[in-house]
Amino acid sequence: MAKSAEVKLAIFGRAGVGKSAIVVRFLTKRFIWEYDPTLESTYRHQATIDDEVVSMEILDTAGQEDTIQREGHMRWGEGFVLVYDITDRGSFEEVLPLKNVLDEVKKPKNVTLILVGNKADLDHSRQVSTEEGEKLATELACAFYECSACTGEGNITEVFYELCREVRRRRMVQGKTRRRSSTTHVKQAINKMLTKISS
Repeated sequence: MAKSAEVKLAIFGRAGVGKSAIVVRFLTKRFIWEYDPTLESTYRHQATIDDEVVSMEILDTAGQEDTIQREGHMRWGEGFVLVYDITDRGSFEEVLPLKNVLDEVKKPKNVTLILVGNKADLDHSRQVSTEEGEKLATELACAFYECSACTGEGNITEVFYELCREVRRRRMVQGKTRRRSSTTHVKQAINKMLTKISS
């Protein structure tokens, strides 16, 4: 059997938006009512995505890290899920600054991410409209999902699968550019040598 592709995913968002609940719902199809929001956990999960086995390492950040810790997590990850709570406008407003930090830490690379509005089951307390979520995702040039870790509505599995696909697409593109640039260097070196010989 072919070796599985490994993908490192990190989940960011304000404490209390439901990051852990989303990860647990994805891994176990269950909802956990109580957990310690200050804990950071890493999970390993294997899945077959588009006929290929993918090993995911999922880092569920606590949402209360200091800057150094947070930047370390950002350097570690290849794909990111940015989560906000649709009933908490403040958590939505933290997404863009978070993305800016990600860009800073990851540059010159483009950041592979997906935006998720959680707690869609609490529509009656909604503070952030679906349209606003879609608009922000367009600005961030990423996919957008609304879901509920509590009821399982919205396709949480798809969030992680799509992110894995994106990371792999990005890798392939980078692999191709890397190969192309090394051939160019070889050509340039040969041309220099030839110019020297002929002069």
